[in-house]
Amino acid sequence: PTSGNLWLIFSVIIPLLSLNCHPLTPNIVKMKLAIVAALVSSAAAFAPNAQPAAQTALSAESDRRAFLGAAAAFGAAAIPAAANAVVDYENIAYLGGSGVVDLNNANVRAYIRMPGMYPSAAGKIVSHGPYKTVSEVYNIPGLTAAEKDVIKKYESRFTTKEPAPEYAIDRINNGLYR
Repeated sequence: PTSGNLWLIFSVIIPLLSLNCHPLTPNIVKMKLAIVAALVSSAAAFAPNAQPAAQTALSAESDRRAFLGAAAAFGAAAIPAAANAVVDYENIAYLGGSGVVDLNNANVRAYIRMPGMYPSAAGKIVSHGPYKTVSEVYNIPGLTAAEKDVIKKYESRFTTKEPAPEYAIDRINNGLYR
């Protein structure tokens, strides 16, 4: 160690290790060791190395090339690969953009266009499921007779598609507020 490192050890680290606390507290000991390791590693980073050899134009060029090569490799590694996301969901029209609503994937607000459905019957539909058939909607627990009548009124406008995880999270609350 150089004289600068010895000064660091004796002036900062030794008093740190002799703080007045219970000597057998494991968390304090771990914390002190972590601080010592951080201080020693930061001191070692600034410690002078062996004297560099005289630099020639040729060695400067090779150092520059090595640096640029390493930077390019790091940059290429930092760019993530393209995700395989579903860009075009084939059943997007059934999420509320057409006259037919998918019971398994549509948001609760898709039922606003059907008077009497929103919010009570629509909330119960999106809270339960998934449904294999449209007729399974009538088995929702707590469904009133009036809600069943409204669902029966619009039954021809319902369909059941395979539940898509991309849309399941937003079925009850999609973050749109009035």
